[in-house]
Amino acid sequence: MRLARPRRGDRRDGRAGDGGAEVVRRVCRRRQRGERGVGGRQHVRGVRHAADGVVEHPLLAQQAQHPLDTLVSVKRLMGRSYDDALASGMPFNFVPDSQSVKIHTSQADVSPVEVAAKILEKLKFLAEGTLGDELVGAVITVPAYFDDAQRQATRDAARLAGLNVLRLLNEPTAAAIAYGLDHGSEGLYVVFDLGGGTFDVSLLKLTRGVFEVVATGGDTALGGDDFDAALADYFAGVHCLNDLDHSARRALLSASRRLREALTAQASHTETVLLGAAKIDLSLTRVAFEALAQSLVERTLNCARQVLKDAGLTIKDVQGVVMVGGATRMPVVQAAVQALFEKQPLTDLDPDQVVALGAALQANLLAGNRNSGEDWLLLDVTPLTLGLETMGGLVEHIIPRNSTIPVARAQEFTTFKDGQTALAVHVVQGERDLVADCRSLARFELRGIPPMVAGAARIRVTFQVDADGLLSVTAREQGSGVEASVTVKPSYGLTDDEVSKMLSDSMTLADHDAKMRMLREQQVDAQQLIESVVAALAADSDLLSAAQQTRIAQQLQATQLCAQGDDIEAIRLATKALSEVTDDFAAQRMDRSIRAALKGKSLNEL
Repeated sequence: MRLARPRRGDRRDGRAGDGGAEVVRRVCRRRQRGERGVGGRQHVRGVRHAADGVVEHPLLAQQAQHPLDTLVSVKRLMGRSYDDALASGMPFNFVPDSQSVKIHTSQADVSPVEVAAKILEKLKFLAEGTLGDELVGAVITVPAYFDDAQRQATRDAARLAGLNVLRLLNEPTAAAIAYGLDHGSEGLYVVFDLGGGTFDVSLLKLTRGVFEVVATGGDTALGGDDFDAALADYFAGVHCLNDLDHSARRALLSASRRLREALTAQASHTETVLLGAAKIDLSLTRVAFEALAQSLVERTLNCARQVLKDAGLTIKDVQGVVMVGGATRMPVVQAAVQALFEKQPLTDLDPDQVVALGAALQANLLAGNRNSGEDWLLLDVTPLTLGLETMGGLVEHIIPRNSTIPVARAQEFTTFKDGQTALAVHVVQGERDLVADCRSLARFELRGIPPMVAGAARIRVTFQVDADGLLSVTAREQGSGVEASVTVKPSYGLTDDEVSKMLSDSMTLADHDAKMRMLREQQVDAQQLIESVVAALAADSDLLSAAQQTRIAQQLQATQLCAQGDDIEAIRLATKALSEVTDDFAAQRMDRSIRAALKGKSLNEL
């Protein structure tokens, strides 16, 4: 969780440095004149005794003594389900719940949103102490790959903390603001953001005053914590540390983290950890650590390659790489990034502070403190395609992934059956053509549609994604004006495997999806014709001779059988044959309708 707010202090606590301090001074000067302002950022990594809301960085040193009451890296659990939490491997006791995740502590069962709210309350208190006045708003940065559920959970946490969120800002975009404004950089830049718990990689186009996100990707369950866990698992194997309890596991993770950080500057290091009554020395060289970390580093590089592929660009098109997040200090990460992009990554702004500085600048701007000549625009993108379900379980894509936000797109749909007065709207997220292969976001119903023949109603469905990446969907019947809408607030988000699978499957299964779409479309066409013929026979079968009725019944049965199969061409031909065999019947029905309409009317009346 990153909050844009000004704070002075040392680097190890993640507090704002000289750049942040300048924003503080600027904001405070304006506050003295009666204007409002916000900015800055603070890392607070733990909450001990969650019910009491004790929020302090030094508590990390005590987590081995309070392993189940010291809550760290809760950002990974924002907007997640109970099943997601269990799969995360995080060292907490989770309370079974079908909709959301809660963490059991000795004080109370708390949700990640409540824990985040406690952290934000602490930051709010510190910010108000720095500014000397009430904090009236905040910019909160989130990983670019946070989905709708995770973003909404972040907003909910801010609301519980009493914060007015001016904007949710993607972390790579915040970093680009800091580099773009401080350096006057222009061109295509990759922002490589590896933090403690999440990883983002974004490709941004920087021009004077415009920050446009071209493509984004990442892994919301990959960060420095995973490197620590890999070290802990290695040492557990080396020293035969089986069946560690929560306290010992936390102590081992803490020692592994200290060792990893020491290896950033040293060729080898030894950490001593007390596990019960045993004192164990953990020794490792940087070379050995880099071998252990290789698979995790490769995961970050794969994400970067995918982002370039999504944008249709190559490494040669990239002008620079910006390193963000404390975990990018690891030499193995910097070397891998340099080898991939064939250029020295930019590290001249502190990777722990660059997002904070960008967020502070954005907050300062939103507070109305625009300096002369300071005029810039942020253009973020949607991480996954948004659409809705149509007949046959097909997905109609409305807003493609990597669309610039804020964005609004609308499309017209119609009814499937005669006299239909309600329409179910199913909003989905994903890259595939079938609803079953995408993630359900929300459902709602549009009621009160005037009864009409199938296909006569005009229902306009509008998707809107705001600047924070939050989605709202509205359906409106154009003739009557009846309307229904939903703001997408799903109870939990996509797992990282699901995100990766969605993107990879959309490419590897493209041909399969195309065939399945054709099949479903033919089945829908056949079913619609079948239902129309059945209804017509029920109303006007007296127009037909016995022979005609027999031919139509036989073809109707043949088409129904074909529609249940998966032979696209057979369904198409059967549908065509049913249409042809009923052409005369349709003409006779039309004649009867016209005669009925003209009956009893004179030529003058017509």
